[in-house]
Amino acid sequence: MTWGHPRVPHGQSILSVSQYGRTAVEDLFDVIDRKDWGDCTGKIIANLFYEPSTRTSSSFHAAMLKLGGNVIPINEVTYSSVSKGETLEDTIRTLGCYVDAIVLRHPDDDAALVAHKVSSVPIVNAGCGSGEHPTQALLDLYTIYKENHTIDGLTVTLMGDLRYGRTVHSLVQLLGYFNVKIQFVSPPDLRIPGKYAKMGTIVELNDVLSTTDVLYLTRVQKERHTDHASIFEPLEADYAAAPFSYGITEEHMASAKRGLTLMHPLPRLSEIPKEIDSDPRAAYFRQVRYGLDVRMALLSGILQED
Repeated sequence: MTWGHPRVPHGQSILSVSQYGRTAVEDLFDVIDRKDWGDCTGKIIANLFYEPSTRTSSSFHAAMLKLGGNVIPINEVTYSSVSKGETLEDTIRTLGCYVDAIVLRHPDDDAALVAHKVSSVPIVNAGCGSGEHPTQALLDLYTIYKENHTIDGLTVTLMGDLRYGRTVHSLVQLLGYFNVKIQFVSPPDLRIPGKYAKMGTIVELNDVLSTTDVLYLTRVQKERHTDHASIFEPLEADYAAAPFSYGITEEHMASAKRGLTLMHPLPRLSEIPKEIDSDPRAAYFRQVRYGLDVRMALLSGILQED
């Protein structure tokens, strides 16, 4: 497998999208398109999830099984020694004695890096705090590529909780490797952090809907913060009455481009009503399917011998 520059070879952790450059991303997508991943028979990963997960946990599990390997699932750590007070570092050191890689989800932003520093096996960041979610961003970018047959030249609008949405933080960085126009739609208190804000412009949805090629929605990350309850309550009670254009409606879709790609990392709340699911521009479940292939390629890349 050729990863381009910067290289992500066998045995290296996947902690941040900053490990990738454009060439590496394009090489990865070529591997996925050709389904050119190897056999991982005899390999074992641990799915170590300190937070709830459906798609990420299941897709890594399914990806490993499809590659011929096995999985030790540890979900929400309820029945592990973490409940007895074991540190993350000790849990990682222990699992490293049993497995060939550890897929980690954790509420702390720096957990993947902390784990990497003590681990004897590769760590895959499966979403840590409100920091990054690199494998989700890679599958999101692959979805954009597959749905539009290109990435360069597109206008991508990111909408919702951009302050705490880790998928957005990673995706913006990847989009920065390509010739794209990035736009942000969010309430003032949930705007994207400054280090990412400079990569796009703040807009109103109705002003840009007709020219947007990709609309990427996120839910409010209520579990990440409690200091904006005044924002969340009206959102949960009635999205239509919320003081900003957060949700997408059938009326919005009628005004959107015919070739729009509507995406969401899921789970969704009320920001996309189920009536839109039958719209061919709704790509969020195809996004899930693409994610399986992306994670197969990533696991194969770090687990195959050079």
